[in-house]
Amino acid sequence: MSVVIVGAGHAGGQVAASLRQLKYEGPITLVGSESYVPYQRPPLTKEYLRGEQGLDRVTLRPEAFYEKNNVTLMLGRKVGMIDRDKRVVKFDGEDELTYDKLVLATGSTPILPPIPGATLNGVHLLRTIDDVDAIVNEIDDTSTIGIIGGGYIGLEAAASFRHLGMSASVVEMEDRLLKRVATEELATFYANLHLQHGVDIHLNSQVTEICGDDDGRVSSLVVSDGAKIDLNLVIVGVGIRPNTELADDAGLRVENGICVNERCETEDANIYAVGDCTNHPNPLINRRLRLESVPNAMEQARVAAANIAGTPTSYATFPWFWSDQYDLKLQMVGFAGDRDETVTRGDRNSNTFADFHIKQGVLVGADAINSPREFMASRQLCGKEVDARKLADPLVDLRSLL
Repeated sequence: MSVVIVGAGHAGGQVAASLRQLKYEGPITLVGSESYVPYQRPPLTKEYLRGEQGLDRVTLRPEAFYEKNNVTLMLGRKVGMIDRDKRVVKFDGEDELTYDKLVLATGSTPILPPIPGATLNGVHLLRTIDDVDAIVNEIDDTSTIGIIGGGYIGLEAAASFRHLGMSASVVEMEDRLLKRVATEELATFYANLHLQHGVDIHLNSQVTEICGDDDGRVSSLVVSDGAKIDLNLVIVGVGIRPNTELADDAGLRVENGICVNERCETEDANIYAVGDCTNHPNPLINRRLRLESVPNAMEQARVAAANIAGTPTSYATFPWFWSDQYDLKLQMVGFAGDRDETVTRGDRNSNTFADFHIKQGVLVGADAINSPREFMASRQLCGKEVDARKLADPLVDLRSLL
């Protein structure tokens, strides 16, 4: 039985590795549109952007791994369509590849909003190695950076640019940073953090125009709050959209992602989907959702591989996430939006604390800053009844609550 994996990111690479770890012996082909073996995306806004890690440090596994494990790599190739009846994927040329089981790990694409001037030289998205390489080739320690979007990608990039001594301005259309993905308390904490590090922040503001010089290179941003920000490089980080075109064209169900069941199967029993591109059920939080996170991509990949290899497995994990900015590590689990109460352990002023989010006596989420023990305890306590007073009391050993 042959397995074809379309998408060579975190999820696709992990499917191939997990299949071999599970002693699956059939042919595996990993198809990727980029020319790189699967690599980590989180370092791109941090260590890789700052020049602290090279390409060899961000790849998930060396190319020799795939050769040793008999995984055929087809890099720099784009699949154009899926023929479900014949069980083949067709490339943009005339080539095609037959499969018994197909895994769609197509990931997502950053959104480029229709702002006048968005195609000027010096305007960059930040999603791939090539994106970051292009940015690095254009910056020096005198660069002035404008960042459109106050989400995690934009804020991590802002922290890295400030680390390198460059000026950075963030423009966010919402009334606070991280509006879609963090509590108001956490967003306020990060806004203050970036202000303390010299980042210029514009909230409730939209970029109405990206202006350029006579050579066609970006020179400033015009912002709806009346500001004009002079700069020489722009990063756009306003969100991503799932890559669902292949699934949609093949007649698979698509609703804010490729719809899969708890086994990562689509409506077609021979086709699986994993990672950012999926809309999947989570029985622990009783809802369907689409997640943009590395842990979700890796866990779904392991679940899909197990089911392909003949070991029935279901996806049921509380979502978790992390972000590194300056010298702070944020680790999150669950969904704070479900809370009716929040208690804090630690001291915000010392940048070491954890917010525990509770609903009707049950822990539904936690945000931990430089608090790995609290985060690990939260992952085990999520979904369980808790005593809020004990969670907030630093003298209570969290292990006693497990």
